[in-house]
Amino acid sequence: MQELPIAGSKAKSVPVYVVRDVKTLSDGQKTWAKANNFKAVSGSRLLCPDGKGGLEAVLFGESAQPLDFGTLASQLPPGNYHLEGDMDDPHLAALGWLLGAYQFAEYNGKKPNGAKLVMPDAVDADAVIREAEATYLARDLINTPANDMGPDQLEKAIRTLAGKFKAQVAVIKGDALLKKNFPMIHAVGRASTDAPRLVDMKWGNAKHPKVTLVGKGVIFDSGGLNIKPGSSMALMKKDMGGSANTIALAQMIMAANLPVRLRLLVPAVENAISGNAFRPGDILPSRKGISVEIGNTDAEGRLILGDALALGDEEKPDLMIDMATLTGAARVALGPDLPPFYTDDNELAQEISATSMDLFDPLWHMPLWDPYQKMLSSKIADVNHISTGGFAGSITAALFLSRFVENANSWVHLDVYGWTPSAKPWSPVGGEAQGIRTLFEVIKNKYWK
Repeated sequence: MQELPIAGSKAKSVPVYVVRDVKTLSDGQKTWAKANNFKAVSGSRLLCPDGKGGLEAVLFGESAQPLDFGTLASQLPPGNYHLEGDMDDPHLAALGWLLGAYQFAEYNGKKPNGAKLVMPDAVDADAVIREAEATYLARDLINTPANDMGPDQLEKAIRTLAGKFKAQVAVIKGDALLKKNFPMIHAVGRASTDAPRLVDMKWGNAKHPKVTLVGKGVIFDSGGLNIKPGSSMALMKKDMGGSANTIALAQMIMAANLPVRLRLLVPAVENAISGNAFRPGDILPSRKGISVEIGNTDAEGRLILGDALALGDEEKPDLMIDMATLTGAARVALGPDLPPFYTDDNELAQEISATSMDLFDPLWHMPLWDPYQKMLSSKIADVNHISTGGFAGSITAALFLSRFVENANSWVHLDVYGWTPSAKPWSPVGGEAQGIRTLFEVIKNKYWK
Protein backbone atom coordinates (compact mmCIF):
# COMPACT_ATOMS: atom_id res chain seq x y z
CA MET A 1 0.00 0.00 0.00
CA GLN A 2 1.16 3.54 -0.75
CA GLU A 3 2.75 5.32 2.18
CA LEU A 4 0.70 8.17 3.63
CA PRO A 5 2.23 11.60 2.80
CA ILE A 6 2.80 12.71 6.40
CA ALA A 7 5.67 14.93 7.59
CA GLY A 8 6.85 14.79 11.17
CA SER A 9 7.63 18.37 12.09
CA LYS A 10 6.77 21.95 11.19
CA ALA A 11 10.46 22.77 11.05
CA LYS A 12 11.26 23.99 7.54
CA SER A 13 7.70 23.22 6.39
CA VAL A 14 5.84 25.71 4.19
CA PRO A 15 2.69 27.29 5.65
CA VAL A 16 -0.55 26.89 3.71
CA TYR A 17 -2.75 29.83 4.68
CA VAL A 18 -6.47 29.13 4.56
CA VAL A 19 -7.86 32.37 3.15
CA ARG A 20 -11.43 33.59 3.45
CA ASP A 21 -10.70 37.26 2.85
CA VAL A 22 -7.57 38.69 1.20
CA LYS A 23 -7.78 41.60 3.64
CA THR A 24 -6.38 39.29 6.34
CA LEU A 25 -3.14 38.74 4.41
CA SER A 26 0.16 40.51 5.06
CA ASP A 27 0.97 43.52 2.90
CA GLY A 28 3.44 41.51 0.81
CA GLN A 29 0.93 38.70 0.30
CA LYS A 30 -1.80 41.18 -0.63
CA THR A 31 0.46 42.69 -3.27
CA TRP A 32 1.34 39.26 -4.67
CA ALA A 33 -2.29 38.15 -4.57
CA LYS A 34 -3.39 41.27 -6.45
CA ALA A 35 -0.65 40.86 -9.05
CA ASN A 36 -1.78 37.27 -9.68
CA ASN A 37 -5.52 38.05 -9.53
CA PHE A 38 -5.94 35.68 -6.58
CA LYS A 39 -9.44 35.62 -5.08
CA ALA A 40 -10.40 33.99 -1.79
CA VAL A 41 -12.86 31.63 -3.46
CA SER A 42 -13.35 27.91 -3.03
CA GLY A 43 -10.31 25.91 -4.16
CA SER A 44 -8.22 28.87 -5.36
CA ARG A 45 -4.48 28.41 -4.91
CA LEU A 46 -1.45 30.68 -5.15
CA LEU A 47 2.22 29.93 -4.54
CA CYS A 48 4.15 32.76 -2.88
CA PRO A 49 7.93 32.74 -3.64
CA ASP A 50 10.46 33.68 -1.00
CA GLY A 51 12.66 35.67 -3.41
CA LYS A 52 15.45 33.08 -3.16
CA GLY A 53 14.09 30.50 -5.56
CA GLY A 54 12.08 28.79 -2.85
CA LEU A 55 8.53 28.82 -1.58
CA GLU A 56 7.51 31.12 1.26
CA ALA A 57 3.82 30.21 1.57
CA VAL A 58 0.73 28.93 -0.19
CA LEU A 59 -2.60 30.74 -0.23
CA PHE A 60 -5.67 28.51 -0.43
CA GLY A 61 -9.32 29.53 -0.63
CA GLU A 62 -11.24 27.28 1.73
CA SER A 63 -14.15 25.34 0.27
CA ALA A 64 -17.48 24.45 1.83
CA GLN A 65 -16.34 20.86 1.23
CA PRO A 66 -13.39 20.40 3.61
CA LEU A 67 -12.10 17.34 1.77
CA ASP A 68 -11.20 19.70 -1.10
CA PHE A 69 -7.84 20.15 0.64
CA GLY A 70 -6.99 16.99 -1.30
CA THR A 71 -6.27 19.10 -4.35
CA LEU A 72 -3.16 20.47 -2.61
CA ALA A 73 -1.61 17.04 -2.20
CA SER A 74 -1.63 16.47 -5.95
CA GLN A 75 -0.79 20.00 -7.13
CA LEU A 76 1.84 21.42 -4.77
CA PRO A 77 5.57 20.94 -5.38
CA PRO A 78 7.33 18.23 -3.35
CA GLY A 79 8.05 19.29 0.21
CA ASN A 80 6.60 19.54 3.70
CA TYR A 81 3.60 21.75 4.45
CA HIS A 82 1.47 22.73 7.42
CA LEU A 83 -1.97 24.35 7.57
CA GLU A 84 -2.49 27.81 9.04
CA GLY A 85 -5.67 29.75 9.62
CA ASP A 86 -9.21 29.24 10.80
CA MET A 87 -10.43 26.00 9.21
CA ASP A 88 -14.00 24.79 9.59
CA ASP A 89 -12.85 21.21 10.20
CA PRO A 90 -9.09 20.55 10.58
CA HIS A 91 -9.70 16.78 10.82
CA LEU A 92 -11.44 16.60 7.44
CA ALA A 93 -8.93 19.05 5.94
CA ALA A 94 -6.06 16.75 6.92
CA LEU A 95 -7.95 13.67 5.78
CA GLY A 96 -8.76 15.32 2.46
CA TRP A 97 -5.05 16.01 1.91
CA LEU A 98 -4.12 12.37 2.55
CA LEU A 99 -6.94 11.01 0.37
CA GLY A 100 -6.07 13.40 -2.46
CA ALA A 101 -2.51 12.06 -2.50
CA TYR A 102 -3.62 8.50 -3.32
CA GLN A 103 -2.36 6.89 -6.50
CA PHE A 104 -2.83 3.33 -7.72
CA ALA A 105 0.60 2.80 -9.23
CA GLU A 106 0.93 -0.98 -9.02
CA TYR A 107 1.06 -1.36 -12.80
CA ASN A 108 2.44 1.94 -14.12
CA GLY A 109 5.17 2.81 -11.62
CA LYS A 110 4.03 6.39 -11.05
CA LYS A 111 5.52 8.07 -8.02
CA PRO A 112 3.54 10.05 -5.40
CA ASN A 113 3.66 13.81 -5.82
CA GLY A 114 5.76 14.28 -2.69
CA ALA A 115 3.76 17.04 -1.00
CA LYS A 116 3.62 15.94 2.65
CA LEU A 117 1.43 17.32 5.41
CA VAL A 118 2.35 18.05 9.02
CA MET A 119 -0.68 16.98 11.01
CA PRO A 120 -2.52 19.97 12.54
CA ASP A 121 -2.20 20.20 16.32
CA ALA A 122 -5.98 20.28 16.69
CA VAL A 123 -6.62 16.83 15.23
CA ASP A 124 -6.36 13.26 16.48
CA ALA A 125 -3.62 12.15 14.09
CA ASP A 126 -4.19 8.46 14.84
CA ALA A 127 -7.84 8.76 13.83
CA VAL A 128 -7.00 10.53 10.57
CA ILE A 129 -4.39 7.90 9.76
CA ARG A 130 -6.85 5.05 10.46
CA GLU A 131 -9.38 6.55 8.08
CA ALA A 132 -6.84 7.23 5.34
CA GLU A 133 -5.22 3.80 5.56
CA ALA A 134 -8.62 2.08 5.42
CA THR A 135 -9.60 4.12 2.38
CA TYR A 136 -6.31 3.31 0.65
CA LEU A 137 -6.89 -0.39 1.39
CA ALA A 138 -10.41 -0.38 -0.07
CA ARG A 139 -9.24 1.52 -3.15
CA ASP A 140 -6.30 -0.83 -3.70
CA LEU A 141 -8.47 -3.94 -3.46
CA ILE A 142 -11.08 -2.60 -5.88
CA ASN A 143 -8.57 -1.19 -8.36
CA THR A 144 -6.66 -4.46 -8.65
CA PRO A 145 -7.81 -6.27 -11.83
CA ALA A 146 -9.53 -9.62 -11.51
CA ASN A 147 -6.56 -11.55 -12.94
CA ASP A 148 -4.69 -10.53 -9.77
CA MET A 149 -7.70 -10.36 -7.42
CA GLY A 150 -9.51 -13.68 -7.54
CA PRO A 151 -11.15 -15.46 -4.61
CA ASP A 152 -7.71 -16.78 -3.62
CA GLN A 153 -6.21 -13.28 -3.43
CA LEU A 154 -9.24 -11.85 -1.64
CA GLU A 155 -8.93 -14.58 0.96
CA LYS A 156 -5.21 -13.79 1.25
CA ALA A 157 -5.97 -10.09 1.84
CA ILE A 158 -8.26 -11.03 4.74
CA ARG A 159 -5.69 -13.43 6.16
CA THR A 160 -3.04 -10.71 5.99
CA LEU A 161 -5.31 -8.33 7.89
CA ALA A 162 -6.15 -11.02 10.43
CA GLY A 163 -2.45 -11.71 11.02
CA LYS A 164 -1.79 -8.05 11.71
CA PHE A 165 -4.44 -7.89 14.44
CA LYS A 166 -4.31 -11.49 15.71
CA ALA A 167 -7.76 -12.40 14.44
CA GLN A 168 -8.89 -15.93 13.60
CA VAL A 169 -9.84 -16.99 10.06
CA ALA A 170 -11.78 -20.03 8.88
CA VAL A 171 -12.51 -20.79 5.22
CA ILE A 172 -15.10 -23.12 3.67
CA LYS A 173 -14.14 -23.76 0.06
CA GLY A 174 -15.38 -25.57 -3.03
CA ASP A 175 -17.67 -28.57 -2.55
CA ALA A 176 -17.29 -28.22 1.23
CA LEU A 177 -19.79 -25.36 0.84
CA LEU A 178 -22.46 -27.93 0.00
CA LYS A 179 -21.52 -30.14 2.97
CA LYS A 180 -21.65 -27.13 5.29
CA ASN A 181 -24.97 -25.90 3.82
CA PHE A 182 -24.02 -22.85 1.75
CA PRO A 183 -25.69 -23.94 -1.51
CA MET A 184 -26.20 -20.49 -3.04
CA ILE A 185 -22.56 -19.45 -2.60
CA HIS A 186 -21.54 -22.72 -4.24
CA ALA A 187 -24.00 -22.38 -7.13
CA VAL A 188 -22.88 -18.86 -8.04
CA GLY A 189 -19.15 -19.64 -7.95
CA ARG A 190 -18.92 -23.24 -9.15
CA ALA A 191 -18.40 -22.36 -12.85
CA SER A 192 -15.09 -20.64 -12.13
CA THR A 193 -11.71 -22.37 -12.08
CA ASP A 194 -11.04 -20.44 -8.85
CA ALA A 195 -13.19 -22.23 -6.26
CA PRO A 196 -15.91 -20.31 -4.41
CA ARG A 197 -15.49 -19.90 -0.69
CA LEU A 198 -16.76 -18.28 2.47
CA VAL A 199 -14.11 -16.46 4.51
CA ASP A 200 -15.01 -16.07 8.18
CA MET A 201 -12.80 -13.81 10.37
CA LYS A 202 -13.37 -13.26 14.10
CA TRP A 203 -11.66 -10.77 16.42
CA GLY A 204 -12.17 -9.39 19.90
CA ASN A 205 -13.58 -10.39 23.25
CA ALA A 206 -16.49 -12.82 22.94
CA LYS A 207 -18.19 -11.03 25.85
CA HIS A 208 -18.35 -7.72 23.98
CA PRO A 209 -21.29 -6.69 21.74
CA LYS A 210 -21.36 -8.67 18.51
CA VAL A 211 -20.80 -6.63 15.34
CA THR A 212 -20.94 -8.65 12.12
CA LEU A 213 -19.88 -7.31 8.72
CA VAL A 214 -20.88 -9.10 5.51
CA GLY A 215 -19.31 -8.06 2.20
CA LYS A 216 -20.20 -9.13 -1.32
CA GLY A 217 -17.04 -10.63 -2.80
CA VAL A 218 -17.87 -11.19 -6.48
CA ILE A 219 -14.39 -10.64 -7.84
CA PHE A 220 -15.68 -10.46 -11.42
CA ASP A 221 -19.23 -10.62 -12.75
CA SER A 222 -19.66 -11.75 -16.33
CA GLY A 223 -23.39 -11.91 -15.75
CA GLY A 224 -23.26 -15.68 -15.97
CA LEU A 225 -25.49 -17.25 -18.62
CA ASN A 226 -27.41 -13.95 -18.69
CA ILE A 227 -24.13 -12.53 -19.96
CA LYS A 228 -23.52 -8.81 -19.73
CA PRO A 229 -22.77 -6.75 -22.85
CA GLY A 230 -19.14 -5.65 -23.09
CA SER A 231 -19.87 -2.09 -21.99
CA SER A 232 -21.50 -3.33 -18.80
CA MET A 233 -18.72 -5.82 -18.08
CA ALA A 234 -15.85 -3.35 -18.32
CA LEU A 235 -15.91 -2.31 -14.64
CA MET A 236 -16.90 -5.63 -13.15
CA LYS A 237 -13.60 -5.99 -11.30
CA LYS A 238 -15.29 -3.61 -8.85
CA ASP A 239 -18.09 -6.07 -8.08
CA MET A 240 -16.15 -7.07 -4.97
CA GLY A 241 -16.39 -3.45 -3.73
CA GLY A 242 -18.72 -4.44 -0.91
CA SER A 243 -16.15 -6.86 0.48
CA ALA A 244 -13.37 -4.29 0.03
CA ASN A 245 -15.36 -1.80 2.08
CA THR A 246 -16.13 -4.27 4.87
CA ILE A 247 -12.48 -5.37 4.99
CA ALA A 248 -11.43 -1.72 5.30
CA LEU A 249 -14.06 -1.07 7.98
CA ALA A 250 -12.86 -4.14 9.88
CA GLN A 251 -9.33 -2.74 9.76
CA MET A 252 -10.54 0.56 11.26
CA ILE A 253 -12.39 -1.22 14.07
CA MET A 254 -9.43 -3.40 14.99
CA ALA A 255 -6.87 -0.59 14.67
CA ALA A 256 -8.93 1.49 17.09
CA ASN A 257 -9.36 -1.54 19.38
CA LEU A 258 -13.09 -0.91 19.72
CA PRO A 259 -14.72 -3.00 22.47
CA VAL A 260 -16.72 -5.26 20.14
CA ARG A 261 -16.58 -8.90 19.09
CA LEU A 262 -16.07 -8.37 15.37
CA ARG A 263 -16.99 -10.92 12.73
CA LEU A 264 -16.28 -10.45 9.02
CA LEU A 265 -18.01 -12.74 6.51
CA VAL A 266 -16.98 -12.55 2.85
CA PRO A 267 -18.44 -14.96 0.30
CA ALA A 268 -15.78 -14.81 -2.45
CA VAL A 269 -16.76 -16.05 -5.93
CA GLU A 270 -16.40 -15.38 -9.62
CA ASN A 271 -19.65 -15.38 -11.61
CA ALA A 272 -18.25 -17.21 -14.64
CA ILE A 273 -19.66 -19.28 -17.50
CA SER A 274 -19.08 -22.97 -18.11
CA GLY A 275 -21.06 -26.17 -18.50
CA ASN A 276 -21.93 -26.30 -14.81
CA ALA A 277 -22.99 -22.64 -14.45
CA PHE A 278 -26.28 -22.05 -12.67
CA ARG A 279 -29.15 -21.14 -15.01
CA PRO A 280 -32.20 -18.87 -15.21
CA GLY A 281 -35.14 -20.89 -13.96
CA ASP A 282 -33.10 -23.02 -11.56
CA ILE A 283 -34.47 -23.48 -8.05
CA LEU A 284 -31.72 -23.16 -5.44
CA PRO A 285 -31.93 -24.23 -1.81
CA SER A 286 -30.45 -21.82 0.72
CA ARG A 287 -28.91 -22.03 4.16
CA LYS A 288 -32.05 -20.41 5.57
CA GLY A 289 -34.24 -23.17 4.11
CA ILE A 290 -35.86 -20.78 1.64
CA SER A 291 -36.14 -22.08 -1.92
CA VAL A 292 -35.08 -19.45 -4.46
CA GLU A 293 -36.08 -19.30 -8.12
CA ILE A 294 -33.39 -17.78 -10.32
CA GLY A 295 -34.84 -15.02 -12.47
CA ASN A 296 -31.53 -13.80 -13.88
CA THR A 297 -27.99 -15.07 -13.30
CA ASP A 298 -26.71 -11.48 -13.43
CA ALA A 299 -28.29 -10.85 -10.01
CA GLU A 300 -25.88 -13.17 -8.24
CA GLY A 301 -24.69 -10.92 -5.40
CA ARG A 302 -27.87 -11.20 -3.37
CA LEU A 303 -27.63 -15.00 -3.54
CA ILE A 304 -24.20 -15.27 -1.95
CA LEU A 305 -25.14 -12.58 0.58
CA GLY A 306 -28.26 -14.54 1.51
CA ASP A 307 -26.28 -17.56 2.68
CA ALA A 308 -23.68 -15.39 4.45
CA LEU A 309 -26.33 -13.27 6.18
CA ALA A 310 -28.12 -16.40 7.34
CA LEU A 311 -24.92 -17.64 8.97
CA GLY A 312 -24.22 -14.30 10.63
CA ASP A 313 -27.80 -14.08 11.85
CA GLU A 314 -27.63 -17.44 13.60
CA GLU A 315 -25.56 -16.08 16.49
CA LYS A 316 -27.95 -13.15 17.05
CA PRO A 317 -25.50 -10.27 16.55
CA ASP A 318 -26.20 -6.92 18.16
CA LEU A 319 -25.51 -5.23 14.83
CA MET A 320 -25.12 -6.77 11.38
CA ILE A 321 -24.08 -4.68 8.38
CA ASP A 322 -23.78 -5.85 4.81
CA MET A 323 -22.23 -3.89 1.96
CA ALA A 324 -22.57 -4.74 -1.71
CA THR A 325 -22.28 -3.29 -5.20
CA LEU A 326 -25.73 -4.73 -5.70
CA THR A 327 -27.98 -2.86 -8.15
CA GLY A 328 -27.85 -0.44 -11.04
CA ALA A 329 -31.22 0.77 -9.76
CA ALA A 330 -29.48 2.40 -6.79
CA ARG A 331 -27.29 4.40 -9.17
CA VAL A 332 -30.28 5.42 -11.30
CA ALA A 333 -32.04 6.68 -8.18
CA LEU A 334 -29.17 8.37 -6.33
CA GLY A 335 -26.14 8.42 -8.62
CA PRO A 336 -22.63 7.11 -7.90
CA ASP A 337 -21.78 9.36 -4.94
CA LEU A 338 -24.79 8.77 -2.66
CA PRO A 339 -25.25 5.12 -1.65
CA PRO A 340 -28.64 4.12 -0.26
CA PHE A 341 -28.90 2.18 2.97
CA TYR A 342 -31.78 0.15 4.35
CA THR A 343 -32.77 -0.65 7.90
CA ASP A 344 -35.98 -0.87 9.90
CA ASP A 345 -34.18 0.49 12.99
CA ASN A 346 -35.29 4.10 12.66
CA GLU A 347 -33.16 5.40 15.52
CA LEU A 348 -30.08 3.85 13.95
CA ALA A 349 -31.08 5.20 10.54
CA GLN A 350 -31.28 8.73 11.88
CA GLU A 351 -27.85 8.41 13.48
CA ILE A 352 -26.31 7.06 10.26
CA SER A 353 -27.88 9.82 8.18
CA ALA A 354 -26.78 12.65 10.47
CA THR A 355 -23.27 11.25 10.92
CA SER A 356 -22.78 10.75 7.20
CA MET A 357 -23.52 14.40 6.47
CA ASP A 358 -21.31 15.63 9.32
CA LEU A 359 -18.40 13.58 7.99
CA PHE A 360 -18.97 14.37 4.29
CA ASP A 361 -19.40 10.64 3.75
CA PRO A 362 -22.94 10.75 2.35
CA LEU A 363 -25.51 7.96 2.74
CA TRP A 364 -29.26 8.11 2.13
CA HIS A 365 -31.93 6.15 4.01
CA MET A 366 -34.32 4.26 1.71
CA PRO A 367 -37.43 2.32 2.77
CA LEU A 368 -37.81 -1.42 3.22
CA TRP A 369 -41.25 -1.05 1.65
CA ASP A 370 -42.96 -4.30 2.60
CA PRO A 371 -45.81 -4.13 0.02
CA TYR A 372 -43.13 -4.64 -2.67
CA GLN A 373 -42.44 -8.14 -1.31
CA LYS A 374 -45.10 -9.36 -3.74
CA MET A 375 -42.79 -8.38 -6.61
CA LEU A 376 -40.53 -11.26 -5.53
CA SER A 377 -43.25 -13.89 -5.80
CA SER A 378 -42.64 -17.25 -7.47
CA LYS A 379 -45.16 -19.87 -8.53
CA ILE A 380 -42.83 -22.79 -7.88
CA ALA A 381 -40.45 -21.62 -5.11
CA ASP A 382 -40.66 -19.64 -1.90
CA VAL A 383 -39.27 -16.55 -3.60
CA ASN A 384 -37.82 -15.27 -6.87
CA HIS A 385 -34.58 -13.44 -6.30
CA ILE A 386 -35.42 -10.60 -8.71
CA SER A 387 -38.56 -8.52 -9.04
CA THR A 388 -41.16 -8.70 -11.76
CA GLY A 389 -41.74 -5.58 -13.83
CA GLY A 390 -38.37 -3.91 -13.25
CA PHE A 391 -39.54 -1.35 -10.69
CA ALA A 392 -37.84 -0.49 -7.36
CA GLY A 393 -34.84 -2.71 -8.04
CA SER A 394 -32.71 -1.56 -5.11
CA ILE A 395 -35.62 -1.83 -2.66
CA THR A 396 -36.65 -5.30 -3.79
CA ALA A 397 -33.01 -6.48 -3.58
CA ALA A 398 -32.93 -5.23 0.03
CA LEU A 399 -36.25 -6.95 0.72
CA PHE A 400 -34.86 -10.21 -0.64
CA LEU A 401 -31.89 -9.95 1.72
CA SER A 402 -34.20 -9.14 4.64
CA ARG A 403 -35.68 -12.64 4.37
CA PHE A 404 -32.36 -14.05 5.60
CA VAL A 405 -32.20 -11.87 8.72
CA GLU A 406 -34.50 -12.39 11.70
CA ASN A 407 -32.36 -12.70 14.84
CA ALA A 408 -29.99 -9.71 14.57
CA ASN A 409 -30.89 -6.91 16.93
CA SER A 410 -30.24 -4.39 14.13
CA TRP A 411 -29.42 -4.92 10.47
CA VAL A 412 -28.25 -2.41 7.86
CA HIS A 413 -27.81 -3.05 4.14
CA LEU A 414 -25.76 -0.64 2.00
CA ASP A 415 -25.98 -0.70 -1.81
CA VAL A 416 -22.67 1.00 -2.67
CA TYR A 417 -21.14 1.82 -6.06
CA GLY A 418 -17.54 1.46 -4.88
CA TRP A 419 -16.17 3.61 -7.68
CA THR A 420 -15.43 7.25 -8.48
CA PRO A 421 -16.32 7.84 -12.15
CA SER A 422 -15.21 11.50 -12.21
CA ALA A 423 -12.17 12.71 -10.25
CA LYS A 424 -12.66 14.84 -7.15
CA PRO A 425 -9.99 16.74 -5.19
CA TRP A 426 -9.88 13.92 -2.63
CA SER A 427 -10.68 10.98 -4.90
CA PRO A 428 -9.16 10.02 -8.26
CA VAL A 429 -11.10 7.97 -10.79
CA GLY A 430 -11.20 4.38 -9.56
CA GLY A 431 -12.16 2.27 -6.58
CA GLU A 432 -13.61 4.08 -3.60
CA ALA A 433 -14.53 3.53 0.03
CA GLN A 434 -18.09 4.64 0.70
CA GLY A 435 -19.80 4.84 4.07
CA ILE A 436 -17.07 3.22 6.15
CA ARG A 437 -16.10 6.40 8.02
CA THR A 438 -19.74 6.91 8.93
CA LEU A 439 -20.26 3.31 10.02
CA PHE A 440 -17.10 3.34 12.12
CA GLU A 441 -18.22 6.49 13.93
CA VAL A 442 -21.69 5.05 14.55
CA ILE A 443 -20.23 1.79 15.90
CA LYS A 444 -17.74 3.68 18.07
CA ASN A 445 -20.43 5.94 19.53
CA LYS A 446 -22.74 2.99 20.13
CA TYR A 447 -20.34 0.69 21.93
CA TRP A 448 -17.40 2.76 23.20
CA LYS A 449 -18.78 4.44 26.29
